[in-house]
Amino acid sequence: MLEIRRLHAGYGSVEILRGIDLDVGQGEVVAVLGSNGVGKSTLNNTISALIRPFSGSIKFCGEELIGLSSTEIVKRGVIHVPEGRRVFPNLNVLENLELGSLVRGKARRAQNLAKVVDIFPRLKERFAQSAGTLSGGEQQMLAIGRGLMSEPELLIMDEPSLGLSPMLVDDMFALIRRINQAGQSILLMEQNALQSLAIAHSATIIENGRVAMQGPADVLARDPELRRNYLGL
Repeated sequence: MLEIRRLHAGYGSVEILRGIDLDVGQGEVVAVLGSNGVGKSTLNNTISALIRPFSGSIKFCGEELIGLSSTEIVKRGVIHVPEGRRVFPNLNVLENLELGSLVRGKARRAQNLAKVVDIFPRLKERFAQSAGTLSGGEQQMLAIGRGLMSEPELLIMDEPSLGLSPMLVDDMFALIRRINQAGQSILLMEQNALQSLAIAHSATIIENGRVAMQGPADVLARDPELRRNYLGL
């Protein structure tokens, strides 16, 4: 589905990504792992056309995305759930979810809403509640649910476990696995390497804007270098 080749990107004259290659296949979870500042969010923002790359190619279902607007990319089904949740705090939960179908999925809003509350039943209990009063875990559910309202072909999740308690982190990864098992393709950007590798089909480790390691998730999880440098084992 997603094919990224020789991608260079950054901000102003500062290069953050230095030649990234990455593939996401239909129905896969692909994890992009690395510590803060290695370029994970820059990669997300470049795919979503929030920033323009210096060079390289980003193709989705065979079509080049570079040069398209963010709205055009959403229309093609590439949906970005950003780091930090970024819900609309003064709108209620239902209004936040409905905004997810503003560009894509409006015709099947009711059916998609039913699917979202099946995955996140707690959100249905909070429909009338202001999003800004939700807990961190509930806001993350809302952000993902809002993304699912857009009928994503590819769902990009940027640090979904960030700021959650250990118990909620476990729940969040279980939910991501469930969403994928329903057929959803996911590009997962995470610092949490161990749990990401447990649910991913393949993974890419980024260091200093470059691919340091790449391959099947189960193989990487057993790699001595990765276990030593990223898992502390």
